[in-house]
Amino acid sequence: MPKLRVHGFSISLDGYGAGPNQDVHNPLGVGGVALHEWAFATRTFRQMFGSDGGTTGIDDDFAARGFSNIGAWIMGRNMFGPIRGPWPDESWKGWWGDDPPYHTPVFVLTNHPRTSITMNGGTTFHFVTDGIHAALKRASEAANDQDVRLGGGVATIRQYLRAGLIDEMHLAISPVLLGSGEHLLAGIDAAKLGYECSEHAPTTNATHVVLTKPRS
Repeated sequence: MPKLRVHGFSISLDGYGAGPNQDVHNPLGVGGVALHEWAFATRTFRQMFGSDGGTTGIDDDFAARGFSNIGAWIMGRNMFGPIRGPWPDESWKGWWGDDPPYHTPVFVLTNHPRTSITMNGGTTFHFVTDGIHAALKRASEAANDQDVRLGGGVATIRQYLRAGLIDEMHLAISPVLLGSGEHLLAGIDAAKLGYECSEHAPTTNATHVVLTKPRS
């Protein structure tokens, strides 16, 4: 059965995965971009957007692992875009232009139905209105024996984490204090849910931590 994996999810030293006041100008909230500085210079990140060069080493190794053996993605509506409520039209197709960096089926959690969108490069966005379990079932079937990667935002990861459905979660703890925003682990007893730290590695730009939940 495919694993559900979180990779490259950046949080601040005080535990926030996004800053306050998210909008079209601040999709990660005020100050949220700083959480991802560890990734921007890596070879993997640059290749995702068609650029050459980039750094190698531990940061890049963790970034690259997030694209290995991934056959489908799941993301929340907040990660797909800033629009709230019913879709006013179908003009918004994500933050990433005509060729998003996913190159797989992507299942977007939403309360409002919308027709699937086929993009360049193999990405198709499907909109799932019947909850996290239905999205995981559809993504697992679409992954063709590969794993499913769970993107953000914070609320989406918290739902899957509370349900104990995440098999592996890579967090990049950035040396940044946000003070407010969306907290990833507040009120969640990850140890009680069966998660344990299986790996950790510090770099200049982040401390990488992997939490895993052994399958019974």
